[in-house]
Formats: sequence, structure tokens, C-alpha cells
Amino acid sequence: MSSIPPGFLWLFQQIPSIVSPLLATYLFRRSIDFYLGVSLPLWATMLTGILSFPLLLALQIRWNDYKNKREAERLGAVLAPVLKTDSYLPFGLGILKQNLRDFAKNEYFGELFFKRSEQYGWTWNVRTLSEDRIFTTEPEHIKAILATQFDSHAKGPASIHQMTSLLGVGVFNSDGMYAFHRAMTRPFFTKDRITHFDIYDRHAQDAFTQLKSRLAEGFPVDIQDLASRFTMDSATEFLFGQDVHSLGAGLPYPGIHYYKPTLEHVKVAEEQKRHPANIFTRAFDEAQFLSAIRARWGVYWPLKEFWKDEVKEAMVPVNGFITPIVEEAVKKKKAIGEDVTAKANGDRETKEGETLLDHLINYSNDQNVLRDETLNILLAGRDTTANSITYAIYMLAEHPQALERLRNEILGVVGPSERPTYEDVKDMKYLRAVINETLRLFPAVPSNGRASTKATVWPSKSGGRPYYIPANTKTPYSVFVMHRRKDLWGPDADNFDPDRFLDQRQKEYLVPNPFIFLPFNAGPRICLGQQFAYNEISFFLIRLLQQFSSITLVSEAQPPESRPPKEWASYPGRKGVEKVRIKNYITMSVLGGLWVKLEEAKYDNI
Repeated sequence: MSSIPPGFLWLFQQIPSIVSPLLATYLFRRSIDFYLGVSLPLWATMLTGILSFPLLLALQIRWNDYKNKREAERLGAVLAPVLKTDSYLPFGLGILKQNLRDFAKNEYFGELFFKRSEQYGWTWNVRTLSEDRIFTTEPEHIKAILATQFDSHAKGPASIHQMTSLLGVGVFNSDGMYAFHRAMTRPFFTKDRITHFDIYDRHAQDAFTQLKSRLAEGFPVDIQDLASRFTMDSATEFLFGQDVHSLGAGLPYPGIHYYKPTLEHVKVAEEQKRHPANIFTRAFDEAQFLSAIRARWGVYWPLKEFWKDEVKEAMVPVNGFITPIVEEAVKKKKAIGEDVTAKANGDRETKEGETLLDHLINYSNDQNVLRDETLNILLAGRDTTANSITYAIYMLAEHPQALERLRNEILGVVGPSERPTYEDVKDMKYLRAVINETLRLFPAVPSNGRASTKATVWPSKSGGRPYYIPANTKTPYSVFVMHRRKDLWGPDADNFDPDRFLDQRQKEYLVPNPFIFLPFNAGPRICLGQQFAYNEISFFLIRLLQQFSSITLVSEAQPPESRPPKEWASYPGRKGVEKVRIKNYITMSVLGGLWVKLEEAKYDNI
């Protein structure tokens, strides 16, 4: 069935919905002919058949609303308000069109959500055709989804089907087996594993050597690209025992909009395009882009990819990159005489020198499963951490006082050249506050979602009536929007201010309601790599600021299409001050990269 084009497979699954209007049309025509003796002309029959589809769809929606309203009233609840639009397109197609247009134009992420909340509150129904998606940024509702009503919410078959081409059967795309997936990987996120900083230091030294070399040439550097290569090499060494040498491909130069490249630079750029790690990155980025479009289409995404699975096609280089590594690990396991099909429970202890992939082989010899699992973890270990590093540097460049204060803390605790330890990282309270404030304003995964597995009721807010959530309803949520709500974080919620995690504001806002800050999700599926991410981000920033004393954005090096439009400056809030554009696929990065220049630190006594 997997070779059948997505559109045909979707139509096959919709046969009952397609046949019903046509059957109704046939019965209507026969009734007119039998009772009135009138034979409808062909054009009238065809028109009736065409109109029967929207008519029955409207009746289906009305009937579902009636049933759900009755059930909600029985439970003392209400239905989430349905989002309306001024578009001439019916059945929510205007909203779909607007969402796709905003995504294509890289409009400021979250702006539309805030505008809608002014009219509908923080929980509302985004309906497209017959699919309801109850979107929320309400902490109590997100808490219900992720924790208190965890058993009533899941990824859901529709979401899993939508993401299978990208994530396969990995931990981020499973329901019933999620606990088993977590049990497999948990031993590799213990304190002993995530505080072993040798891997970070080795790749950080390589990254900063290249950074200094490029700066010495007089060029700005895309720090997002550098961070991505650092996390890619660190993550693959952590996962596979050997890195993929993405730093070995070299750093990119700015585009021709910034300078006239020499023949040598053109030659270097062409060689970089052919590097396996760069091919992997481009393909994975394209697959995430296409998956993000799918998410906006909802269950109707096969109509957009009618003839071929575009994500699967984009993933060919990605799987081609990962598969040989998995094959080699399985072959190595067999060569030393170990049974790779042995069943292991989730509490299996790892051996000295064993990689995560070595460990996973004890649970399965299915190379597709192993590939999907490692790819899922690589996505989390590379993309999310690199993006958080990028936005932290962006904020420090925009707030030099915060950068100076952070450098002073780093130099006071670690010194100008010593390698930080786990205890050093724990002692740096302002560093953790900088990272938390970055994650608040720019969470690595800005939106996520579940689906109700059964009818449930979300708790009321401020004495209002609770919301009734019908069974099998998608429930997307956005921590990005929640993290910027002024009623949750105070009137300065748009401002970058790490002190909010250190002063009385923490006790006023966060302590009474910890679910207003969820950069790593929450509940039984909270991110296993949370402390891994904190440590890696901290290590990179410490090593960077030991060697550099200032960071300056080079906006003219940004690709023109990635720069915020001039009219954004007249908008209130963060949109009016942003110097970059957010790129949101599955994770949130900077469109066009973050181009900066840095000044090397000078120490008299070194």
C-alpha cells in the first residue's frame, strides 16, 4: 500500500464519504421520476451531484455540532468557539489559505494567534472542512493534554500518518510504544553520560578555530551554521561513537548580495555543496519544510501530494546517510558474536564505551526501526540545541549589557581558559537564566499537538464553564504564544530580560503556575534530553564567551529575503524590534542564518 500515491490512497479511504452524496443524488433523481413523473436533464443531475457534496458536508457539520453541544450541556461544559473568517471561501478554506500564505511569506510567527485571541480567547476551534482542531495556549488546558488527562490524549493515527515519512516509527511519532522507546533511550541521558564534556570540547575547539580563521579574513560568520555543525558532530559522536565531520565541510561565505566572490570562494562553495553532511542537512531541512506544510493541511494533506509522497522523496538522502551507519553497527555486533535479536527490558544497563546505537541493537535487529529511532534522537540532539544556541547569541548581540554580565560570571567561575565542569555550569545562575529567557521567547519547538482519544472536558478558567472536547479531535497547542502572554508573564513579556528567572517575577508568575514555561514539554513524555540540552548550550556559550568579548549582528550579510520588512518596525511588541525572521518548520530556526562578527577577548595575563 505504501507505493500507492497518497492522493489515491486517501480517496480509497474516503469511498463512503464519496459514495454517499452520489447515492443521495441517484435516489433523489429516481424519486422525482417515480413520484412526479419528471425526468431531470443530464445537466441538472450533474449539478445536483456536485452540490450534494457541500450540502452533505454542511449537514454533517451541523449534526456533529448539535450532538457535541448536547453532550457538552449534559456535562456542564461548552464547545470551543469556531474561528470565523471574512473570506468568501466556505468551510474554513479561507483560514487554510491564509495560514499557507503566511507560512510561505514567513510572516511573524505567532502574530495571527495573538490577533485571534483578542476575539476568541486562548482556546478556539480551527475548522477546515469537517476536521476540527481545537487550538489552545491556556496553561491549564496544556496541562490537561500533557499531564493530568494524559490517557485521554495521544499523537493520534492522523498525526502519526502525517509524520511517518519524516520520523518513521521513532519515539516522536509513536503512541502505544512510546514508553518502550523512552525506556530504550533513558540509560543514555543519565548524569554520568550527559556531563561527559570531552565530546563538546573537542568539537567546540574545531568550531572556534574555524570561526577565528573566517573572522580573520574579514568576513562575518553564520553562527547558526556553526552551531548546527557543532551539534551535528557532537550528537553523531554521542549516538554512533563517531562523528560525521560536518565541521570538516568548512563554513559558508556570505552570498553575492554581500560581496563579490573570488573564483577560489566559488570553488570552495561548490565543494561544500557536495559534502555528505551538507547534503544530509539540505535534504532534512526540505523534508521538515514539506512536513510543516502537511501540518497546515491537516488530514487533507494527501490532496496536496496527490501523485507522490514528497516528504518520502526528500528523505532519500537522509536515509542514505543514516542507513550505512546503522548497517555497520549491526554488522559489528554480529561480528563479535552477540545476538542482536535478544530481548532486553527497559532497565538494561549500558556497557562501558557503548554507544546509543549499540544499546538500541539489543532491542531490535530491524534496521528500519534502528534508523528511525536514531534519526528522531538526532533531530532533537542537533536541531533543537543548535537553534537555542543561535537565538541565545542573537539575544546577547542585541543586549550587550546581558552579554557583559554573562561574561563576567563565566570568567569569575571558570576563568578565561579553563574547561567548565558540571559543577561550574550548575553554579552559573545567570547563564541558566539567559538560556531560560531565550527558550521562553524562542522555544525550539514552538507548537506541538495531540488528539483526544476519547471525549473529555478541559478545566474551566477563572470560574467559567469548562470546554468539552469530542473524541478523535486534534488538540494543537503553542508554547511560543503562551510564553509571550502578558497576562501570564507580566507587561514586559515581550522583552528579553533574564532577571525574570532570578527576581521576584519568578515567584509572582512562574512558581504559582509552572505550566506557563514548557520549552521541553511536560508530563510522561517530557523531553529526556532536557539536561543534555542545557549542558550542551551552556558549554558552547561558556567556551564562546571565554574567547570573544563582543558580538555584532551583520544585517547586510543576511540574505535579502530573510530580513524583516521595513514596515515591521512600526509594529508593537517583538515584531517591531526583530532583526531576523523566524523560520518555523518542526523546530524554530533563523531564516537565512544569523550572520555576526565577534571581537576576540584580550587577556593581559595569558
